[in-house]
Amino acid sequence: MSDHTDLNILGVFSLLSILAVGGGTAVLPEMKALTVDVHHWLSDDQFRNIYGLGQLAPGPNMLMVIVIGYHVAGFVGAALAFVGFFAPASIIAWGTSRIWNHFEGSPWRLSVQRGFAPLVIGLMTAGTISIARTAITGWIPVVFAVVVFCVLYFRHRVNPALMILAAAIAGVFLLR
Repeated sequence: MSDHTDLNILGVFSLLSILAVGGGTAVLPEMKALTVDVHHWLSDDQFRNIYGLGQLAPGPNMLMVIVIGYHVAGFVGAALAFVGFFAPASIIAWGTSRIWNHFEGSPWRLSVQRGFAPLVIGLMTAGTISIARTAITGWIPVVFAVVVFCVLYFRHRVNPALMILAAAIAGVFLLR
């Protein structure tokens, strides 16, 4: 790939890193928009599949950025996506934690925490809706989504990876 593409990978994932207030799920809609709609690095199906792989694989689910970078520009793209997505957020978190700890016991600190809660929940909900729009393409996936939600919500001790595996097996037979 060209240096221009390499810089784009680094720029896209660095921007997403800075915007990822509340975790990587918060930037899924923007990640999808940039990688699918703006740069055309992935199709909707590829993005959904990479996201699903990130959910199933052990470790942080946002390691999916490595797969996207690899898809675009091989090992160099994977490394740039990884550094771009994780380095800026790590540096910001380190700096912020030093300031945050300095103001321990301050009344505004609790106010800031309470103010961020709805923001983070809203961003995570937007990420979920973004993925659902690409994954739910008919009535069978809707049934899968409702069943998985109900099982995970009402049966707290069920491993989500088992639900993903069960839905994948059912999907092979029902969604050929």
